[in-house]
Amino acid sequence: MEKDENCLTRVEQANKIAVERIMASQPILIGVKPAHEVFPEMKKNSIFHAGPPVAWRDMCGPMQGAFIGAIRYEGLAQTEEEAVALMEQGKIEYSPNHNHGAVGPMTGMISYSMPVFVVKNETYGNYGYCTINEGLGEVMRFGANGEKVITRLKWLEQVLAPVLDKAIKKAGGVNLKNIIAQALAMGDEMHQRNVAASLLFYRTISGELSQEVAGREDAKDIVEFIAKKNDQFFLNLAMVASKAIMDSARDIPHSTVVTAMSRNGVEFGINVSGLGSRWFTAPVNMPEGLYFPGYTEEDANPDMGDSTIVECIGIGGFAMGCAPAVVNFVGAGSVSAAIKYSESMGEITVTRNANLPMPNLNFQGVATGIDISKVVETGILPIINTGIAHKKPGIGQVGAGIVRPPMKIFLEALRAFMKNEGL
Repeated sequence: MEKDENCLTRVEQANKIAVERIMASQPILIGVKPAHEVFPEMKKNSIFHAGPPVAWRDMCGPMQGAFIGAIRYEGLAQTEEEAVALMEQGKIEYSPNHNHGAVGPMTGMISYSMPVFVVKNETYGNYGYCTINEGLGEVMRFGANGEKVITRLKWLEQVLAPVLDKAIKKAGGVNLKNIIAQALAMGDEMHQRNVAASLLFYRTISGELSQEVAGREDAKDIVEFIAKKNDQFFLNLAMVASKAIMDSARDIPHSTVVTAMSRNGVEFGINVSGLGSRWFTAPVNMPEGLYFPGYTEEDANPDMGDSTIVECIGIGGFAMGCAPAVVNFVGAGSVSAAIKYSESMGEITVTRNANLPMPNLNFQGVATGIDISKVVETGILPIINTGIAHKKPGIGQVGAGIVRPPMKIFLEALRAFMKNEGL
């Protein structure tokens, strides 16, 4: 394909604007609200999900299981059979989280009553939303939908969320970008390891939280859920921070920067800045990694979740080189291999973000602004750290690994971009 110098200049200028917006963004956590209060389009029978659009009949087992659970959580059905009937009869309205400025891990369920973190990009005024991380064990994000799961979600809604909302407001909001930068220096990459980030978040609101839980019988449960029992608590905050950042780079004419990557357990999809909200999709790949005792690749579901939004800003797999403790967990081979992954991501991005330095790479900034043209030209695909879900709903996480998107989506996106540019 012949290069058009005028087009290249337009693209370079547009991509410069995109990464400047990414780097200038300041995602501030300002509260926790019920989903129906922040999404004016949401009805009692609305459910948002992870990944690009997918029909009920085509959903993987965990996704279907999570839908059944969300329907029961909202009181729209009492039994699994009733919930399935509602889906098959078209009585539940559903669409991707990304279509609503939101993200969610794994199955990514957001329903009418679920509390969501509200993050404002103070630089550009846009907002992002994400549910609270459920913790470990049987959880809806992996497709579980039993009474234990729903009870925990109701506790998040009725107990934790109101307390968190008040504490965050008393603290005057929480700058999530600052926490991410500190956590990178403490061995987190914010996708599969959030130990430092979760504790940094707790430290930031601990005084205000202590005031809100004072005298409560459930004070210990509230504090321990955030600070002790869930090392991945900050994952959802890293995701919503990344979403608020990346949405500021959407809809820039002539830009080839990827603004979203996401999976629904069946397909992997991306959005590109200069092509708006159009999804480019292809069958999702299976992660390669390590499995928990008793499980093998035969048990695994193909990759899913909106959590790949963190790689879009340059953390997660892109920052694996500064998270040695995560290397064995995801089966990346060695610390030196992880560093090479982080270095190679610079070949497919527009720049490096000095605001998010990686100590293990001589304080280089994370690779930022995935460029579809560079992906196609180099043949290097983005590297993603991911949890591996069991293919049957309700069993949960069975391992962790690394995965890459299919090249097809970048080829199709680039073809569409060239056509859009009149080339």
